[in-house]
Amino acid sequence: MEKIILKPLQSNYLRRLTDDTGIFQHTKFGIPDRTRGYTTDDNSRALIAAVMLHGNDKDAGWLELVSTYLSFVHHAQNEDGSFKNFMDYNRTFTEQIGSEDCLGRCIWALGFAVSDSNVPDSLHNSCRYMINQALPHIAALQSPRAIAYALVGLCYLLETKNSLSYSFPYPHTDKTEDASKFLPHKLIRDLVEGLADRLQTQYDQYSGSDWHWFEDSITYGNAMLPWALFKASRLCERTDLRHTAKASLDFLASLTFTAEGYFRPIGSNGWLVRGEEAARYDEQPIEACEMLLAFREAYEILGSPSYLRQANLCLDWFHGRNSSNHSMIDPQTGGCYDGIHASGLNLNQGSENIISYCIAYSVIQHA
Repeated sequence: MEKIILKPLQSNYLRRLTDDTGIFQHTKFGIPDRTRGYTTDDNSRALIAAVMLHGNDKDAGWLELVSTYLSFVHHAQNEDGSFKNFMDYNRTFTEQIGSEDCLGRCIWALGFAVSDSNVPDSLHNSCRYMINQALPHIAALQSPRAIAYALVGLCYLLETKNSLSYSFPYPHTDKTEDASKFLPHKLIRDLVEGLADRLQTQYDQYSGSDWHWFEDSITYGNAMLPWALFKASRLCERTDLRHTAKASLDFLASLTFTAEGYFRPIGSNGWLVRGEEAARYDEQPIEACEMLLAFREAYEILGSPSYLRQANLCLDWFHGRNSSNHSMIDPQTGGCYDGIHASGLNLNQGSENIISYCIAYSVIQHA
């Protein structure tokens, strides 16, 4: 398939939303809304975007942002390995422990950062340390999306050569710990199998002849579920997981691509309940990004060009091939609008959206 030609990415908007603490959660149109503070969710996803951007342009100072976002995630981790999520502008976390989804997103980001050879070894060590501390909490995850996020991160970890090697002492100790106790390969491999089995079991419970999904509703972060099973199927060499990943992704695509051929995600203003009509609005950028990631994985595993075309259409959603016929990207700032309402574009340009666009753009740029 012919490679698509992309206009240069205006990525400085990501920097403007970031201070020396991390990336702000929300904006008032095009400026950070300091009253809403920061989240670990956004800083973990920003870590993924910054790692990708650093790989694309090593002289643009992206490594500094990689360090900033990674430091935020580290600061958010509790001594027991769990993660806090919401932080106010005074740098005070407003909760003792975040959601399961927050933990899953952290593992996704940390595993991805470890997989990128352009990231310095010292930062890889930081990522591995945090993943190791979180392992007991990963094993206890119940939320299907949290499981999917964590699965993707652990698969990145296991797919990366020497990613589990350990030859440095724990911080604040005088001796090197027993290497067998740090990121034990068998434990993590078994953890991947077990988490994938939980998703497979949930799919078996809810799916039917006209409903190929993991729940009785389709809400947020939908594409993460088939994406995670695609990654686990390749790592574990399991055809059952691959078949479920394909069936669920194809079903999701049948609900989110219009007869005119453009992508239209399930709206967050009501979602889709089994047997009912899907909500039309609000369409959110993160859904286009994660759908793109799932299609790219499907293409790499199954080899069908249709998945690559659908991935490209997910990027086209950002550029105006969508239900509003308007670009989601502000041509003056490079920021990404928050979504598509029934009345038009949501003109706020929060961090989740520019992060989603940077990830989607980077993946297609280097396809």
